[in-house]
Amino acid sequence: MDSNTKTKKSRFKLLHQYYSYTGFYRFIGLSLKKSIIPVVLFIGVLLGIHYFVIDINTALTTITETFSTVSVLVVFFLSESILGLIPPEIFIAWSKKLPQPILYLSILALLSYLGGVISYITGLSITRIPKVRYAIENRLAKHIKNTRKWGGFLIVVGALFPIPFAITSIAAGFIRYEFKNYLLFGLLRFARFYLYAIAIFKVVQ
Repeated sequence: MDSNTKTKKSRFKLLHQYYSYTGFYRFIGLSLKKSIIPVVLFIGVLLGIHYFVIDINTALTTITETFSTVSVLVVFFLSESILGLIPPEIFIAWSKKLPQPILYLSILALLSYLGGVISYITGLSITRIPKVRYAIENRLAKHIKNTRKWGGFLIVVGALFPIPFAITSIAAGFIRYEFKNYLLFGLLRFARFYLYAIAIFKVVQ
């Protein structure tokens, strides 16, 4: 075994020990549990509304006929740029009722990604305003602490799981995490939308 292989193994072992010691794996496990529950609940609510209140497909069709596609996309982009106020699953279900659902699902994923970039820039800008910096640092203390500990790995978790991506992005900007690495890890946001759509599209006809 050459020295390079030994060095790589040593680095991997050290990383493994670090993430074990800092609770990263436990955090991932909890995030996985949290990611399953919202999807199951959302699908359950959709089915409940569908069978006991109103045909969900009719409701979504009404939304597509009442509001322009652009206006819905604008609302989604604003939500994804400001703390992720509206669950993306609602918009994923909405995209299924459009003529080209995969295209609009991809547009939603792109807007979510760009919303994260806006949030990153917001976090970066906050550091230049002392009073706002202090307020945000107290409010997002846990996210900022975790981002400092785990960096890119936390961005991956934020992109894939139902941890508000905007908050993770603000924290990344706040600690001045390397922007090019943020952009790279943030691409997993696309995977989240496609994976969630597999489940949600089965409910929406």
